[in-house]
Amino acid sequence: MNSSAMLYDFAGIIAQFNTEEGDFEISGFGSGHINDTYLVKNPGSEHPGYLLQKINSFVFKNIGGLMNNMLYVVNHLKQKISETGGNPDKEVLTLIPTKKGKYYYKDQQDNYWRMTCFLADTKSYDLVTTKQQAYQGGVAFGRFQYLLSDLDPALLIDTIPDFLNIEKRLFDFRKAIEGDTAGRLKEVKEEVDFLNSRATAMNEIPKLGRANILPLRITHNDTKFNNILLDKEGNIQCVIDLDTVMPGYIAFDFGDAIRTIINTAAEDEADLNTIQLNIPLFTEFTKGYLSETRSFLTEAELKSLMMGVLLLPYMQAVRFLTDYLEGDVYYKTHFAGHNLQRTHAQIQLFKILELNKTELENILQTEWNNLKPGAILNAPVIKQDAL
Repeated sequence: MNSSAMLYDFAGIIAQFNTEEGDFEISGFGSGHINDTYLVKNPGSEHPGYLLQKINSFVFKNIGGLMNNMLYVVNHLKQKISETGGNPDKEVLTLIPTKKGKYYYKDQQDNYWRMTCFLADTKSYDLVTTKQQAYQGGVAFGRFQYLLSDLDPALLIDTIPDFLNIEKRLFDFRKAIEGDTAGRLKEVKEEVDFLNSRATAMNEIPKLGRANILPLRITHNDTKFNNILLDKEGNIQCVIDLDTVMPGYIAFDFGDAIRTIINTAAEDEADLNTIQLNIPLFTEFTKGYLSETRSFLTEAELKSLMMGVLLLPYMQAVRFLTDYLEGDVYYKTHFAGHNLQRTHAQIQLFKILELNKTELENILQTEWNNLKPGAILNAPVIKQDAL
């Protein structure tokens, strides 16, 4: 446990929640970059324990709204899973209320805390290395969206406003270009020109949303593979990290998952020649994802999936270059030029995805037709009513 954690009154914080009685042991847990997480265990009990999290109130400004989002989502998931004969206590996070009936506690230092039951005998992975993992990842996020497809998005707030709003990201990018506060614009003219050349095409998803062609749904918005817990047999058990669950478009979740799964190199790879596409992993994720979402996806949404695959690495490149132009004020960097290196890697991934767009669309089409014969991916978009 780091030294700053020792400043917290863990006994006093835990006492605010409806846990079993005991002499708890506290240890740091996980590798998350936003919230601080601790495993709380009672050595004298068979209870698997709890996860105590200090919520990052710098990132999440509306803690009450955030926790209301989580409550709506976990309660809906538990109900749906119970109705289908599943085990909601294993397959969904369980929030522990405080003794005052809230689902978060604010301590005297203005830190915000929440608690969930610890899901024992589960594991997560940072990287997808096998087809089976890719397929399970597709099933996990597809099922997550399916189970929430009948929950009204209007019930949820935006926990991070404009988080995946490419129009706002491009607005900030142009402000950074105009300001050139770090005096770096002259170094990156080629990168700026490339990103600007694709800007109009990358605005397609929000335009289709405003036209009610793409329905607004409840999406996860952080579909990294390590946000899935697998059981001992390597099958999906639970989708976690629900802080960014809010209204969005399903292409965001599909595209962000593919951005990390399909790339054969790291997000900040310096050697651009090593950035290639792992097509078999794309195929398996797509199979798993469509197997869970085929019953509710519209044809317009199906067509938008490839838009999401291109949009997410593009958006990351825009964000990295914006931060570089502003002097590296948002992302943590580990060496000079780190954000520029990240930008190059994401632009390279985007370029390769563009070159292989037809092949990836054909895979989407084939897997869709295998599940739902007769659908035509590239058919004219039919206007759909928003939820």
